[in-house]
Amino acid sequence: MRFSILPAFILLLPLGEIAGFVVVGRALGLVLTLALVMASFVLGVVLLRRQGIDILRRMSSEGRNGVMPGRDLLKPAMTVIAALLLIIPGFLTDIIAILILIPPVRDLVWRSIAKRFVVVQGGFSAGPKPQSRDGNRNSKVVDLDEEDYHRQPDRNSPWSGKHLGD
Repeated sequence: MRFSILPAFILLLPLGEIAGFVVVGRALGLVLTLALVMASFVLGVVLLRRQGIDILRRMSSEGRNGVMPGRDLLKPAMTVIAALLLIIPGFLTDIIAILILIPPVRDLVWRSIAKRFVVVQGGFSAGPKPQSRDGNRNSKVVDLDEEDYHRQPDRNSPWSGKHLGD
């Protein structure tokens, strides 16, 4: 069900943005509408420069070290996402960005994402915890037989390599 929401959102977002331009343009006029779009772009660039690429480097290094990104990384990461949304022209993305910048909304997002992270052998993974054969989700071992882990090569696949030496 989650996968059907994303394509609909991607298709409806541009239509919503166009409708937003029409509504705001009628209410404020062309010049003020364009000024608002440019102001949100400049604000997005300023926020992005302020946070910089440093936050992405910190998240990557913590992930490589097997540490789950903590709350102290959430605020700058959400600010980067909000900055990117502000850079995109449109009023709906600006509203989403402003909501992301509000601390209670960030806390709500943290509570919803934190339970999805699972620390796995020196890294972290999103999704449900692995389950052992006895159904215990707290087990650190996932028991696989050879047929569970092994895959037969497809001779008709162009990636099989049989035609590379011809």
